[in-house]
Order: sequence, then C-alpha cells, then structure tokens
Amino acid sequence: MIDRDADKRLAAAAAVDEVCDNMLVGLGTGSTAAHVIALLAERGLAIETVATSRASAELAERLGLKVRPFDSVARIDLAIDGADAIDADLSAVKGAGGAMLREKIVAAAADRMIVIADGSKRVARLHDVKLPIEILPFARTFVVERLSGLFERLDERTDYRTDNGNIVIDGHGWDDADLPGLAEALMAIPGIVGHGLFLSEIDAAYIADNGVVTRLERERNPR
Repeated sequence: MIDRDADKRLAAAAAVDEVCDNMLVGLGTGSTAAHVIALLAERGLAIETVATSRASAELAERLGLKVRPFDSVARIDLAIDGADAIDADLSAVKGAGGAMLREKIVAAAADRMIVIADGSKRVARLHDVKLPIEILPFARTFVVERLSGLFERLDERTDYRTDNGNIVIDGHGWDDADLPGLAEALMAIPGIVGHGLFLSEIDAAYIADNGVVTRLERERNPR
C-alpha cells in the first residue's frame, strides 16, 4: 500500500533543501505544508517566514520559526505549498484548506514558488477536482446565480469563514478547456475575491509517488 503521508514528507524534504540561511520563506496551508513547517524547524536555519493562514502561523511559531506579518512584506525569496491537483504544465487547483487567496498573494510575491504533492495529486486534467471560490458574504446570492452557468454544481462550505472573513463555494463539473478564460470569467464577477486556479504562479513542483520524488520545472524568463 502506498503511504501518501510519507510521500508528502518526501516531497516536502526535497523542497526544503532549496531553503538557505537568510531567506524569507512563504509557508502554505494544509497537511502537506505542515510537513514543510516541521522540516524547516528541524533544520534550524536562520530564516524568517510569512504564513498564508493563522493555522500555519501558529504551527510555525509553536515549532520555533520566526513569523513576520505579511502586511509588512513586499517580496519573499521562496514560497512552498501543497496543491489539490497539478498537471504537467504546472497549472494547479488549490484551496481545499480555504487559504487560496492568501496563498496566491504570497505566491505572487515570491521569487520562486514550489508546489509539493503526493502522486495522487498529479493529474492529466484539472476538472475532476472541486474548484474553490472565495466570495464576499454580501454578494453570496448574486455570485451563486452568476456561477451557475460555469459549474454543474455549487457547494457552499457551511459554518465556515476564511481568515479574511469570507465564504467559500466549491464548484464541481467545470470545463478546463480554457483555463485562462475561466479564471478571467470568475474574476469579472463582482463579489468574487479569489479562486483556486493557479495557472502561472508555480515555478516548480516536487511530486513524490511511492517513495520516488520527481521534479517538474517551468521554463520562464528570469523575473
């Protein structure tokens, strides 16, 4: 039987190997990102971090990492985070943990963004996973009506609020033939503040499957 948690830790270890002293590192959210936080604490490097959620910040501080408030930061050296699904082009869906908006902001601020995942998250197409969408509560009914033409089913996460105080609706049954077009359509709806499509933010991925780690690297011009 494949040990998915062990694979997550292997992928996390590969990404953490890229961290050096004096870096400012962005910490993701979720079970895979928790391995990154633990491994960084074990290494004892002279680094500072920013976190994409209160949960990650609390874990990092509890393990002895220095956490800076992101509102004091304009850029970071490296961000490491998990993904719900990732394809061969390094397009991904994130947000199962509800932190996709902050994760996208931190990724945009990073000189390098790495995704880590176990082999079950590597997919040929992204449309089989739910797509999280963060919405202002004020706009809930309006946005749901607009989203109904883009998804076969919409599920609101009841009794849940993001760290920003917003609601999350998960879209199921969506067309991934034009991912940039879908991302643009979502952000054109007033009341949507973020979504889980990461199309250009990811520079590299470490994916561990049954104990073997594979690195995927995006070819791009230096930032």
